[in-house]
Amino acid sequence: DSKTLLASLLEMGATGKADEVTKMPGGPARLMVFTGLGPKSSTYSHEVLRRAAGSASRALAGNAGATFALPARDLAGVSAVAEGAALGAYVFNDFRGSSKDSHKSALKSATIFSKLAGKSEAKEITKRASIIAKYTHLVRDLINTPPSHLTPDSFTKKLAASFKAAGGAKAGLKITIWDEKQLKSQGFGGIIGVGQGSANPPRLLHISYTPKAKNVKRFALVGKGITFDTGGLNLKPGFGMEAMKCDMSGAAAVCAATLAIAELALPVAIDCWAPLAENMPSDTATRPSDVITIFGGKTVEVLNPDAEGRLVLADAMVKAQSGKNKLDGMIDVATLTGAQVVALGTRTGAVMTNNQSFSDSFIAIAKETGEQFWPMPLPVELRASLDSPVADIANRGDANGGMMVAGLFLKEFVSDDLPWLHLDIAGPAFNEGKPHGYTPVGGTGVSMRSLVRLVEQA
Repeated sequence: DSKTLLASLLEMGATGKADEVTKMPGGPARLMVFTGLGPKSSTYSHEVLRRAAGSASRALAGNAGATFALPARDLAGVSAVAEGAALGAYVFNDFRGSSKDSHKSALKSATIFSKLAGKSEAKEITKRASIIAKYTHLVRDLINTPPSHLTPDSFTKKLAASFKAAGGAKAGLKITIWDEKQLKSQGFGGIIGVGQGSANPPRLLHISYTPKAKNVKRFALVGKGITFDTGGLNLKPGFGMEAMKCDMSGAAAVCAATLAIAELALPVAIDCWAPLAENMPSDTATRPSDVITIFGGKTVEVLNPDAEGRLVLADAMVKAQSGKNKLDGMIDVATLTGAQVVALGTRTGAVMTNNQSFSDSFIAIAKETGEQFWPMPLPVELRASLDSPVADIANRGDANGGMMVAGLFLKEFVSDDLPWLHLDIAGPAFNEGKPHGYTPVGGTGVSMRSLVRLVEQA
């Protein structure tokens, strides 16, 4: 009975604090796993349930299946448990060789125990949770893939395979890839400028999703895709550079979100843009003080080749606005600045905007999905620090408030009447600490869920 179980748990030192997992063999099941929910409450938030399910799911690695019984009082709570269980069931063993057999595989299946299971919506909820987890896992896989195996070209090939698996043209999807020759001839100076120092040439990937419904809203999603960032000729220090394989997290998130939106058959059109380059130092690399021309004609003095993400994003953002279809909003996602981590730490992303209501709605959505984002301003007085004596704008400004300076740079490439969000996920995109909740070590997949939810609400 519950009293006996509780006494046993207390003897084993269980406290019920968040992220705590206690395993108890035997009893009514072969193995019982208890997961902490934190301070006692009559109702638990959906994110508490999501994280608790994720912690349990991680602890159940190596098992074929498990039943999750958590106090979900409504269908949204059931959805959170299903999501947490599926998100936590993740491991990345693709590059293990002789040690592969000694590492457990992820939990294979999860059953959600709930009084609400009989409701007609329950099946849709679990289907949605599995789609969300599948594409979050895709983002994590791409981030965790070493740069020796993930170049701008191989990124496009991996996405082309996922594109087919998501239904391809039958699902309303279309994929287009620009190679380095096309990028150069068509004036994508940012992507070419960043990628010209590498033996692995740059690419621009475009995935469009057109639903069957007519007269729908249309959003552009743009993601920074630097497959590895050495800093170019402004070479980064060696310590921590190994984490720079995560500098394509934004591109992975927007591409995966677009495929998830298509698989969910949401009645909103999406144009997804992933500018892809490898930022390397060499005799062909962009030099500090070089001037490049962004797609559309604006010139940039590259004072710092390590402020490269904003250059590839500028190209893609201008291109995203050049189509014949009117956009209802544009969101760019990027591991853009170290200053973001200084300001908000490693678990909270930043939101900058030219449209307050768009930002407010995204912050509310992120709270619902459990992704941590915080609004940051774009102070007009910092803009002058980006003035260049030789070009239209410089890519480096005041180091104080560097996250917002980067946002102000990007704002220069956005039409004033287009609602726009800039998400800086430099900290939360890659977990270098311990696993927690449904978040593993390495790529996290942050922003993917909130982008899908934003489109669902639109």
